[in-house]
Amino acid sequence: MRGYASIVLIVLVGLSSLSFSFSEPKGEYLQKGYYIVVAAYRMGQEKYMESYVDKLNKTGLHTKYGFDAGRKFYYIYLDYYTNFDESIQQMLNTRKQGGFTDAWVRIMKEGENPVPVVANPVAPIAKPEVKEESKPEFAVEEKKADEIVSEKVQVVIEEPTSDKKTEAVAPSLKEASVLFYLYNPTNSEPIEGQVEIIDADVAQLIKKVKAHEVAPIPDPKNKSGKISLIASSFGYRKVQHDFVLSEITPENMPEYMEWRDNHYVIKFDLARLLRGDIETLYNVYFFNDAAVMMPDSKYELNRLLDMMNSNKDYRITLHGHTNGNARGKIIKMGPSKNFFELSNDVIEDSGTAKELSNQRALAIKEWLIANGIDGNRINVKAWGGTRMIHDKNSNNARRNVRVEVEILAD
Repeated sequence: MRGYASIVLIVLVGLSSLSFSFSEPKGEYLQKGYYIVVAAYRMGQEKYMESYVDKLNKTGLHTKYGFDAGRKFYYIYLDYYTNFDESIQQMLNTRKQGGFTDAWVRIMKEGENPVPVVANPVAPIAKPEVKEESKPEFAVEEKKADEIVSEKVQVVIEEPTSDKKTEAVAPSLKEASVLFYLYNPTNSEPIEGQVEIIDADVAQLIKKVKAHEVAPIPDPKNKSGKISLIASSFGYRKVQHDFVLSEITPENMPEYMEWRDNHYVIKFDLARLLRGDIETLYNVYFFNDAAVMMPDSKYELNRLLDMMNSNKDYRITLHGHTNGNARGKIIKMGPSKNFFELSNDVIEDSGTAKELSNQRALAIKEWLIANGIDGNRINVKAWGGTRMIHDKNSNNARRNVRVEVEILAD
């Protein structure tokens, strides 16, 4: 019995020592709000986390870190907000201007973490003023010392939760503001794009609205009250939602809607294009009679580039089209390969409409190659004016001049 008691005592002492060896997380717990996050670390990686924070702050930023007891991760964040919409907008700005292309929003709900007892709790930090020359030149997923890497937590803005808790005073959709939230369902990343608001009775466009902006939804003022919302972003399949505007209230919403922060959030899960899909580069413009693109084309070209980079198995055909089949002047890029300017070395020639459409498609292919895409993934096909979608003398004739992207393999 004495030996048994000794064993029990040893076990108890061992358990006691284990309980005392548990280390509390460093710093503060993240409290309720929305955090612009740029990296995440496990417990035990505090040394590398603090080193990374120090490295960021030496560039002129004011980064901090906090612990999420629910997920048991430290999050390095640039900013903190109490408003969901403001956090989304600032996150998108951070991706574009701050050098953190994978920044995301960590949503902390009330009660998710214990409130620490501290003398000086962390206050919300001010928006960092990052000068152009001080942008970090390193990636968030950069390797740390001893080959320990920051945990690759879902590097996305987190989609609004669907608890659908509402206040009694919440208005109907017809009387409220709306945020159109476009995202990729495979990784929950937000997608820049637009939503067309359509009068469903006559299939007429009422208004186009940019994604992730809060605005009132217009009343179609038609007989049925039906409205259609069509969300689109180049490189993704369009998604359409149809409903009767006056019937939507916080107590009666379809699954793709939520009432949050005093407005409705209407969600659109846009999937990437698949084999056989065809998308038109309507926002890629060419100078007259030229296979040289206008500067305004860069935005949509970058979306095409993003699409090609998102899936290395994508193979495409670029279909070139013109307005009519008349023969005429053709202006081509010169040796300087200036894709967006009629420079002094452009080459003037003449040829058929089919030749012009071929040169325009080739210009886009060359631009993709110049930006790192393997040319073997891109085919070109010229149609001239044989597949016009509007009368060549109509007000919409300009839309005949286009390049279409067909997905051959995904």
